[in-house]
Amino acid sequence: PVTLLILFKYLPMYGVQIAFRSYSAKAGIVDSQWVGLKWFLRFMDSSDFGKILWNTISLSLYTIAVSFPLPIIFALMLNAMRAEKFKKVVQSVAYMPHFISTVVIVNLMNLIFSPITGIYGNMFRLFGGEGFPTDLRGLPETFSHMYVWSGVWQTLGWSTIIYTAALAGVSQELHEAAMIDGASRWQRVLNVDLPSIMPTVCIMLIMRFGSIMGIGFEKVFLMQSTLNKDVSE
Repeated sequence: PVTLLILFKYLPMYGVQIAFRSYSAKAGIVDSQWVGLKWFLRFMDSSDFGKILWNTISLSLYTIAVSFPLPIIFALMLNAMRAEKFKKVVQSVAYMPHFISTVVIVNLMNLIFSPITGIYGNMFRLFGGEGFPTDLRGLPETFSHMYVWSGVWQTLGWSTIIYTAALAGVSQELHEAAMIDGASRWQRVLNVDLPSIMPTVCIMLIMRFGSIMGIGFEKVFLMQSTLNKDVSE
């Protein structure tokens, strides 16, 4: 693990200095002119700086608020299932979206929410609507919801793995003691399972906040249009 950390986290930091240089491919990283904070100051002086910073932070906080607690709840529900075969089927189905690429996810959203040929448009006309409904993909107020909840669908199952593993390590003696004291299944989830995985939850939350400024580029870029650019840039 230490070797992997050095190779993939520390050695690549050598290239970070490009941000402080007027980089030239011909001169290379080290021989390019050192300009200090020039590019940072240029970005901060931009008229779009405040908007871009707010869009990034608000979208990231919204993502954390929704996508962090749901895998914990889902893992607790899976752990409470008594039917092992059904539990495995649910887990497998929930894991599948994780392996779908971002490009395909956005294309699926376009197919579903297209007001002309999509399920959304067809359902609108099926229930008596005339013409075409409002294109939700272009509305600024719907961009963040579509971004976050499509991400929840894609990552929910995969994100439960670490919590499911933590729940597997919960002592059965604690459950047996709680059952002797008359605790119901719901009370055992709240008073045995949840406190037992809380250290894992805290560590994962700290790590998640460590990447609050890194929401990624690809999905936002694919979902962006001139109509929603104020909230998606």
